[in-house]
Amino acid sequence: MSYRLPPLNALRAFESAARHLSFRKAAEELHVTPAAISHQMKILEDQLGVKLFRRLTRAIELTEVGRSFLPKLREGFDSFAEAVLRVRAFENTGVLTVAVAPSFAVKWLIPKLYRFVTAHPDIDVRISANMRLVDTRRRDAAYKLTGEDDLANDADLDIRFGSGKYPHCRVDKLFQVSLTPLCSPHLLEGSHPLKKPQDLRHHALLHDDTLDATEGRPNWAKWLKAAGAEDVESNRGPHFNHPILGLEAAIDGLGVVLAIKELAAHDLATGRLVAPFELSLDMNLAYYVVSPAATADLPKVALFREWLLAETAVPVVQRQPQDASAL
Repeated sequence: MSYRLPPLNALRAFESAARHLSFRKAAEELHVTPAAISHQMKILEDQLGVKLFRRLTRAIELTEVGRSFLPKLREGFDSFAEAVLRVRAFENTGVLTVAVAPSFAVKWLIPKLYRFVTAHPDIDVRISANMRLVDTRRRDAAYKLTGEDDLANDADLDIRFGSGKYPHCRVDKLFQVSLTPLCSPHLLEGSHPLKKPQDLRHHALLHDDTLDATEGRPNWAKWLKAAGAEDVESNRGPHFNHPILGLEAAIDGLGVVLAIKELAAHDLATGRLVAPFELSLDMNLAYYVVSPAATADLPKVALFREWLLAETAVPVVQRQPQDASAL
């Protein structure tokens, strides 16, 4: 159905002026001049063929027609506002797909995710695990060659591990990472307790091979050298092709893993792992929230991004190594 309505600006001006019974106050509310309000009223009255206001010396009052016009017009603007709120609510709900590396999902994101889901039950969060979200020298070389990155095309946002160079996207840094020896608290006691780096000679060194192709990654040899324990053989011990495997092996007491401490925050907080030594080696890499340009400004994406950034500020209470004897 087609409606021949007066100009919306004129209707808005009338509603405001009628509510305030003042052209001046209506002008202030709508950020125009009183003369502009008066002009809009003339346009509206001419089009409707009726007088809506009586102009008094220092005031205005509604005519009978104006008084009958106002309630339905106000009802219409209320309906407009409700429609806009519904659209905004729709943008803020629905499915939110987050692409993330499996290790980050299991060890960092999922233990915290209940807080977001509880706060935003209307957002249906879908977690898509993808190892391609870990940057490597090979992937960097491919980007330089083709000029194309491999952000997950079906995701609203990615959580990437790398250098933070993702063209044509909004990029927010979650946290910098470092490599630290981690182990079960049971290795802090027994016949060969871990008290100093040289004690590592009595324990298996666990190797996470998934980051071997990552630019600037320290390894056991570099950590032992920095710790002054170069006499400990750095190449011995089991190797794993996934970060979760190395961490789980350490939790089970198989040995000591050189791993991303920030990734193991939940295990450290619950006492499943401890960091027996303070020395950490910076990787010059970080986790980033990467929002493709097409979805970066959606309210549901912004909510999740802001929640992620806020979670990085939550302090991790780590069970101290000396508490291991009480376990």
